[in-house]
Amino acid sequence: MIGSQMETVDTNDDERMGSYLRRLRRARGLTLIQLAGLVGLSQPFLSQVERGRARLSMASLGKIARALGSSQLELVAGAAGLTRPAVAEQHSVVRADQGDHGAYGLGEARLLVRGDRPFYPMTFVADNTDPGDFHAHPEDEFLYVLTGNCCIDLGANVIALSRGDSLYYVGGTPHRWYSADGHRYELFVVKQHVSDFGGTDSDPSMVAELRAAP
Repeated sequence: MIGSQMETVDTNDDERMGSYLRRLRRARGLTLIQLAGLVGLSQPFLSQVERGRARLSMASLGKIARALGSSQLELVAGAAGLTRPAVAEQHSVVRADQGDHGAYGLGEARLLVRGDRPFYPMTFVADNTDPGDFHAHPEDEFLYVLTGNCCIDLGANVIALSRGDSLYYVGGTPHRWYSADGHRYELFVVKQHVSDFGGTDSDPSMVAELRAAP
């Protein structure tokens, strides 16, 4: 199996995580009460989290990430990025032993860029045969299979992909990925960044509807 998840958020700064979650929640057009209802946590507790006075378990962070159309990796990396110097260079180099990495769905991913960018390129690796829950987010997403065989379930259509195949789907498309043969597969993924940081606009009603998709 792919590596295990951490039990708690490892940002070394609860205030950064809280601030990032608040920015992303607002970008999605959700109130604290709405988010609390989506993830099954209390509004007072989430308010404490956004103020940096409470810490989320990775399980709770995963629920929030799904409700916001994001991932644990993106939330942790985004929170850490709040204190990094602004990226002004026209190019970004991430060496083979660098890049934020962590849980992404039922596998692990490594971000291949630094700073606020219109797109998040990353590598993703997993060996899950259980497709798990559907995920959806307002941003478009592109997949390219580096190794292995996998299936991409888009709700009404399951697409089998092998090495060298690619797939693009628009924002709002319910999706889940799993191994087609029980072996490890690796993807190159490009996801649009969220609107709060210069990406696509989010429709608040669509964000809520996506939680129950398909």
